[in-house]
Amino acid sequence: MGRHGTIAGRKAAQDSKRAAMFTKYARAITVAAKGGGDPEYNATLRLAIEKAKAISMPNDNITRAIKKGTGELAGESYEELTFEGYGLGGVAVIVEALTDNNNRTASSVRSTFDKYGGNLGTPGCVSYMFSRKGIIIIDAEDADIDEDALLEAALEAGADDMVVHEDSFEIVTEPGVLADVHDALVAAGYEIAESDVEYVPSMEAAPSDPADIAKLAKMIEILEDNDDVQKVHTNCSIDLYEE
Repeated sequence: MGRHGTIAGRKAAQDSKRAAMFTKYARAITVAAKGGGDPEYNATLRLAIEKAKAISMPNDNITRAIKKGTGELAGESYEELTFEGYGLGGVAVIVEALTDNNNRTASSVRSTFDKYGGNLGTPGCVSYMFSRKGIIIIDAEDADIDEDALLEAALEAGADDMVVHEDSFEIVTEPGVLADVHDALVAAGYEIAESDVEYVPSMEAAPSDPADIAKLAKMIEILEDNDDVQKVHTNCSIDLYEE
């Protein structure tokens, strides 16, 4: 999802789609577990499990997803796919998917772009406008947080920077140290709202016509509702969750 939505907006969107989120997170856990079923020694799996627990995914579902990844249970084989294109207003869109049917997923994503005025492009057509970064979000409204102390703890753990928003603190890391910084902040007593590797835009765009903004927001919503789609990233400068 884009990074311009507020924590409240993102939580509301997730809460309204909890069943679909269970499916997406189960797939992510299954794929992560291929690298080892013990979260203590598999940071990617550990973060995937934490995200699943954050939306109250039942432990049985999590265990089943892990066993599918390790081969203890039969299950589908998922492939990672990335789609790139443009939405209305020249907004760059990157769609990350986990699928057991490439043709189905590609057809569905292309159809959604076409229906809402977008244009699905070739690999690399928009990704040059983004950098892959580890992003950790801490809700500023949940606790009385000392900004300087948080920044110091994050930098000591290996973070690159911290951005202060109205309702949150955004810790920026290189992807390879995301898990280390995450664990260090949790150990220091901070509650993590979100933690993942994201596409961070280096330039932004947005439609000027309110009707086009609404259409773009609908396109992103439909893409995110697709069971095969894990995440949708945009460089839109407008909070599409308010549309």
